[in-house]
Amino acid sequence: MRSAMPRAPADSPRAATPMAFGRAIVAAYRHYGRDPGEALELAQITPAMLHRKQARMTSRQMEVLSATAMRQLDDEALGAFSRPLPWGSYGMLARASLSSPDLGVALGRWCRHHALLADNIRLELAVAAGRAAIAIEERGPLADGAEGREFCLVHVLRNIHGLACWYVDSRIPLLGARFPFAAPAHADVYPLLFPGPVTFGAPRAEIGFDARYLALPLRRDEKALRLMLQHALPLTVRQYRRDRLIVQQVRQALAARPAETHGADGLAAMLHMSPRTLHRQLKEEGASLQRLKDEVRCERAKDLLYRSASPVKQVAAATGFRNEKSFIRAFRQWTGASPAEFRRHMQG
Repeated sequence: MRSAMPRAPADSPRAATPMAFGRAIVAAYRHYGRDPGEALELAQITPAMLHRKQARMTSRQMEVLSATAMRQLDDEALGAFSRPLPWGSYGMLARASLSSPDLGVALGRWCRHHALLADNIRLELAVAAGRAAIAIEERGPLADGAEGREFCLVHVLRNIHGLACWYVDSRIPLLGARFPFAAPAHADVYPLLFPGPVTFGAPRAEIGFDARYLALPLRRDEKALRLMLQHALPLTVRQYRRDRLIVQQVRQALAARPAETHGADGLAAMLHMSPRTLHRQLKEEGASLQRLKDEVRCERAKDLLYRSASPVKQVAAATGFRNEKSFIRAFRQWTGASPAEFRRHMQG
């Protein structure tokens, strides 16, 4: 697959990709004793632009530059490892995991197979306390210089995150991304590359996400893979609109932190998205925030009525109602019975 750089969203500057990544690619040409002139010309990047410290380029320029370099140098790692990864290597890795029953198996295979191609790094998929993490252990020097090392680590993590999203046809929000170097001058681009909290100066490079995504089945076949590999950049790094776990995440947040999720604004902030995006994604999954709120409050109310002797007024307050009357009316709509009738039935 090609270099995994972001397409700048509509509300960000059109040229968002740091030129430092372009310089890392040019360094790969030097590593192989080749001239990058044709690739730079195709990408419409002048020498002056290339050497300007704070310069940016568009996602299209990055796509052209990286794809041309990978083909001309026959190295999809662009000089990052002790031996080249011939053109098609990352496609081979994606194909080798395509028959996996779920995302967890697919990512585990991808990490193991990557070790067969490159000795300089080892990728590890780990799960702890409901959090999945893909981490990179550096076992040898990467590329040439700080910019080359940074680009390599970013490139590998963006590739595997983008491929994971593509495998299950779902947005996979990141709980965090960590990098073992100081914040670069272009640190402001990292929220575009890795939406979510970003930490610099960490022990190793790593991305983390909700472990429940690992149980999702793969939704792609060989035909879809061939089409994806023809246009790998936009398909593997696009910000998916659909999030196949959004309903579960909303239910969990509503149940665990009711005081902070009373309104859409608080709930959306907790899930690292805008209220508009939250409503849209729920609609795409055939759900609504109000219906999920009602379901969570109903389950909470039924549990309190069954397991405690609390007065109905206290149950109403505990489930977010301002008064007992509105609670009784809502509970009857949910269950067809009043709270008192429900309690007598469950206890009788």
